[in-house]
Amino acid sequence: MNDVILSAKKLCKSFASNGVQNHVLTGIDLDVYKGDLTVVMGASGSGKSTLLYALSGMDRATSGEVIYGGKDLVKTSEKELTLLRRKDFGFVFQKMHLVSNMTMFENVVVPAYLDKNTPSSVTDEKANKLFESMGIDHVKDHLPSQCSGGEQQRCAIIRAVISEPAVLFADEPTGALNRRNTIEVLDLLTKLNQNGQSVFMVTHDVRAALRATRIIYIEDGTVSGELTLPPYESDKEKSREAQVNSWLTSMQW
Repeated sequence: MNDVILSAKKLCKSFASNGVQNHVLTGIDLDVYKGDLTVVMGASGSGKSTLLYALSGMDRATSGEVIYGGKDLVKTSEKELTLLRRKDFGFVFQKMHLVSNMTMFENVVVPAYLDKNTPSSVTDEKANKLFESMGIDHVKDHLPSQCSGGEQQRCAIIRAVISEPAVLFADEPTGALNRRNTIEVLDLLTKLNQNGQSVFMVTHDVRAALRATRIIYIEDGTVSGELTLPPYESDKEKSREAQVNSWLTSMQW
């Protein structure tokens, strides 16, 4: 069993709307393991993204605990959470959030320069290596508008991992991409995970779920099922797809 890197205990999240409390997460207990590629699936409105935001400190749970590094993120100050998200957690979203008037390279290094403990020359060197290893070295001096959606998303992933985060959180990272770019991004996330990066991804795409070593199914704000898988191998994708689809059917996907 891998080490637990992040743990939710009795996690609840509610929102008030027109005087009515909407309970989105209802007492979730969940351990996230180091080195896993954990995928969260479920119907629209089931609480998938809310869970990701609560676990990552992007949003504060209503009650319960989120334990990381011996601290409860639910009770951690906003200043500490900001530092945590900058240093320990990386984020990739469906929308890339790249700055339109900055080059792809600048989009990566400028946020990283906020870490005053790392010389800018070291950051630049790391960024150059990441652009090369992720196959987009040829567009690092381009503006985002001059690049494909897949290139932009890979740039967003570089920006997320340049700080060597303990966990990479991805919320529907392929949701806005065509099939070819989706496969390229999934290949990259798989490679990162198989090189040791812990990934926690929310998705509605079965193609993304096939890359998981663990799939969590959320229904009405609680965990209703879990499937553990061996590391992804492309030559075994057909049998893996059959297994995942059968399990999702049993979850009434």
